[in-house]
Amino acid sequence: FLRKIKLPKKNPTMKSVIFSSLIIGAAAFAPSHTSRTTSALQADITSEVGAQAPLGYFDPAGIAGDPTAADQAEFDRRRYIELKHGRVAMLAVVGYLTTYAGVRFPGAEDIPAGFAALSAVPGMVWAQMIATWGMMEAANRDFTGLGEFPGDFRNGALDFGWDKQSDAWKKNKRSIELNNGRAAQMGIFGLMVHDLMGNVGDILPLAN
Repeated sequence: FLRKIKLPKKNPTMKSVIFSSLIIGAAAFAPSHTSRTTSALQADITSEVGAQAPLGYFDPAGIAGDPTAADQAEFDRRRYIELKHGRVAMLAVVGYLTTYAGVRFPGAEDIPAGFAALSAVPGMVWAQMIATWGMMEAANRDFTGLGEFPGDFRNGALDFGWDKQSDAWKKNKRSIELNNGRAAQMGIFGLMVHDLMGNVGDILPLAN
């Protein structure tokens, strides 16, 4: 027999808040549901941005299949995911180093750095952060459909002279961003590992 179970009313716990943020993050990286045609546009991706010295085109797992006849739409989707992860990781590294250097917003002087901050941040601050992430996710999109490449969110407004530059200059800048993002992903992962090990102070002089 089924019976109703009354659960006590509780304020959202830190675990539920973190879980909600993870759901939002996962939705951000989920591909849009679009109908696939029977014939996909094939392209040679061995000379795409990111395939550069010293490794050149590097796909040891063969995820892309034949790189000279790859699915262009699928490659663009994966490139956008990589670029987005890199941008988030660059912000994460800067934020991690800034807080470990002792920089705090007014009123947050007692909040520790690293993973210890997860349980110390008030619930209302978590709610504000999640709302900010949602607004950023909604705003950072190619609304005009005029983006030159995956991740181009200028939307005809933020140009900074980009359209006046040569194709070689643009490719160089895109390569720099992509490589910085790749390095940042490895960097924040390393910082997280050392944070859990408790020896961040051994590798970051600012932490002492």
